[in-house]
Amino acid sequence: MNTPITVQYKINAPAEKVWKALTDKNEMKFWYFDIHDFEPEVGKAFNFYEPGGENKYHHQGEILEILPLQKLKHSWSYPDFSDLKTIVTWELQPVDDTTLVILTHENIENFKDLGEGFSRENFTGGWNSIVGQSLKEYLEK
Repeated sequence: MNTPITVQYKINAPAEKVWKALTDKNEMKFWYFDIHDFEPEVGKAFNFYEPGGENKYHHQGEILEILPLQKLKHSWSYPDFSDLKTIVTWELQPVDDTTLVILTHENIENFKDLGEGFSRENFTGGWNSIVGQSLKEYLEK
């Protein structure tokens, strides 16, 4: 199945506030991941682990495209498990004083041989939780 995972949520916050949460590593750690080497600049790589201190999954990304207040696109990979990469795109669409956040994760089938922890269902659930709960609650508090 080559269909991208797409999740979208309307967040009761202006696009500027959502963009800052997506691109400022000091804000990210409160709702997303603690990514010490994140710099919102095309070509910059970043690395992080899942929360909890187990450091079981080394995540790696590289910024591919930035349109301020509109789009952040980066690769998403697990270099300890595979050379293959996927693409995550965050898009923001202002709607009055709210923002529609659309997250698309492409090429998820690249991880199909890595085990159940990398399943389409796991990623779909994870992104719904990250965008629909963590980000939404962080920005709407």
